Amino acid sequence: QVHLVESGGGLVQPGGSLRLSCRVYGTSVSISATGWYRRAPGKERELVASITSRGNTDYADSVKGRFTIARDYAKNTVYLQMNSLKPEDTAVYHCKTKYKLKDYWGQGTQVTVSS
Repeated sequence: QVHLVESGGGLVQPGGSLRLSCRVYGTSVSISATGWYRRAPGKERELVASITSRGNTDYADSVKGRFTIARDYAKNTVYLQMNSLKPEDTAVYHCKTKYKLKDYWGQGTQVTVSS
C-alpha cells in the first residue's frame, strides 16, 4: 500500500528556511514522479515543485531560486528545501506521488511565515 508522510513544517520568520520531508512507502522515489503542492487559505492548490523519475525538476515561478526539490534514494524520501521564506509562502504543504496511474497524497504539513 502506497502512502506518504510529510514532516518539517512549522513557524519561521520571513527570510528563514525550512526543509520539508516526504517519506514514501510502497513504491520507490526512483521510479515515481513526486511533487510538492501547497494550499493557502482562500486560494487554489498550486504545484510548487516536482521531480520526475529521471530527476528532472520544475518549479513554480514564485519559488524559483528559493526552493529546491531533491530525492534521497536510501531514505526513499523527497525533500523540499525552502529558503528566503516570505509570508506569502504560508500554506499547508502536501506531497503527491503517482504509482500505477494513481495519485497518492500525504496528510500535509503546515508552514507559517510570520514575524
